[in-house]
Amino acid sequence: MIPQISVLDTGGQYCHLIARRVRELGVYADVQPHTASASSLACRKGVILSGGPSSVYAEGSPQVDMALYSAGPAVLGICYGLQLMAHGLGGEVTPGEQGEYGKATLRILTREGLLDGLDDSEPVWMSHRDRVTRPPAGFALMAETDTCPVSAIGDRARRLYGVQFHPEVVHTRRGRRVLENFLFDICGCVRDWEPSRQLPEIERQIREMAADRNVLFFASGGVDSTVAVALCLRALGPGRLHAAYVDTGLMREGETEFVRATFEKMAEGIFEVVDASAQFLGALDGAMEPERKRHIIGEEFVRVQEAILERGHFLDGQWILGQGTIYPDTIESGGTQQADLIKTHHNRVAGIQRLIEQNRLVEPLRDLYKDEVRTIGRMLGVPDALLDRHPFPGPGLAIRCLCSGEPGALRAIEDGMFVAPVRTVGVQGDSRTYRSMLVIPHPPSERWIDSASAIVNHRADVNRAVSRCAGLDDLESLSVRPSRLTAERLDRLRAADAIVRRMALESHFENETWQFPVVLIPLGSTERPDSIVLRPIYSVDGMTASPVLMSAALLERMSNAILEVAGVSSVFYDLTSKPPATIEWE
Repeated sequence: MIPQISVLDTGGQYCHLIARRVRELGVYADVQPHTASASSLACRKGVILSGGPSSVYAEGSPQVDMALYSAGPAVLGICYGLQLMAHGLGGEVTPGEQGEYGKATLRILTREGLLDGLDDSEPVWMSHRDRVTRPPAGFALMAETDTCPVSAIGDRARRLYGVQFHPEVVHTRRGRRVLENFLFDICGCVRDWEPSRQLPEIERQIREMAADRNVLFFASGGVDSTVAVALCLRALGPGRLHAAYVDTGLMREGETEFVRATFEKMAEGIFEVVDASAQFLGALDGAMEPERKRHIIGEEFVRVQEAILERGHFLDGQWILGQGTIYPDTIESGGTQQADLIKTHHNRVAGIQRLIEQNRLVEPLRDLYKDEVRTIGRMLGVPDALLDRHPFPGPGLAIRCLCSGEPGALRAIEDGMFVAPVRTVGVQGDSRTYRSMLVIPHPPSERWIDSASAIVNHRADVNRAVSRCAGLDDLESLSVRPSRLTAERLDRLRAADAIVRRMALESHFENETWQFPVVLIPLGSTERPDSIVLRPIYSVDGMTASPVLMSAALLERMSNAILEVAGVSSVFYDLTSKPPATIEWE
């Protein structure tokens, strides 16, 4: 089957998301490297240039075959793709005075087919610092924002278009319409793709990869690993599958019991629990940096795997490993050719790469996103109670329990706000940042959510903004204290997380969110050294996210309950979208 659309990967974390959005619209699409020749793409009806973390004018930045612009297919450049097209065709691209990360308001100047059907003013999603300051000859200016005068351009005669915003993400309200206009009105595509066709092909790939070997899963009990196990059960049968659940000591309250019950219902005799909590906590002792934690956890997982393999019959050549890896894991770990490292996922560290090289790994979901995984799960009969579960990171509570090696005080800035020396991971312009957090001394509200990203975009020293909800100490007296990843602090986080989960479930607020991380930060007083951050967000696939407000009454009850946990000083509310912040704090 020849794709009608190819997405050229120039390093953007949304690269595969673009292809998936195209497939959602019923058009078969694939992803090609940015080095693909124009002649190899000549049979496509359209080509989309992805975003990316580079600057088009920098030496070594990803480029495309210039013949592409006259090869026949229509071309749409998105973000870096727009800048690449403009730069290559004689326009001008320069560094912006400030970046745009998150929500922006697009003003439509002329529709020219691509923007047909949009209102005069549209909310869109941005993630860039460089910008086009002069379009190439022959291109009409189609849209602008307050900080980006050239936000969309088009040359209708040559069927070349570019947008600075990201139509592929759900937070661009009419992004789907923009892609529809490009696919059907400009490219002339026809619908030839059905998601239901994925299941037989995935099963075929599982059988091909496994051959006559059995599959050992190290299952987490989350949506991805559970659906991956269910797929292999269907493709191979229970007699060829074994699932081992590793209790790392970094799990939520009641997690192990829940996972055991889930897998025992799927098939008898395929599941075991391996208690490795002492091993993981010992290895993590003294680890402060997020990437260091993730690397340690990944390598410990490999050591546990190897120990299980050696003590059983799994090394007899008849077994391979299975994982529930999905697209965002590989993308954010630099899994595409030009992608910047955002964070290392536990199933993409060096040990796992060695297993891939040994041809001993099957990942049936590696080309899917979270909502597609849920769709496949429902086709397999996996219960909604499991499929609708919020995502939980593989490294567990370790990356929600922040540590610090140095003391530090809050630094007062304008408008009564503070910069706290609690560093978190962000994603800005498709690149990883590791910066302090901004503290807003006001209750969370729509006003402050709207302001948070704008404030963060304006400052180079922060990538996340939080609002203080409640506290037992004066805000000005709080400070960051040297803190390690200890059993005591994990228990503190586990207790707060259990309170949040229970109250969110009872109030049905959980149904309004896609994920609700609860984070422990080393900001407090001598008697109460830590604080809790609430991070309820809405997303579809984890690639972009926006914060969700709860009612004032629920927030008050939840905060008061959390403040009863020993050692907790304050409760904060994360107001930041993704970008500029990541969903998880580390």
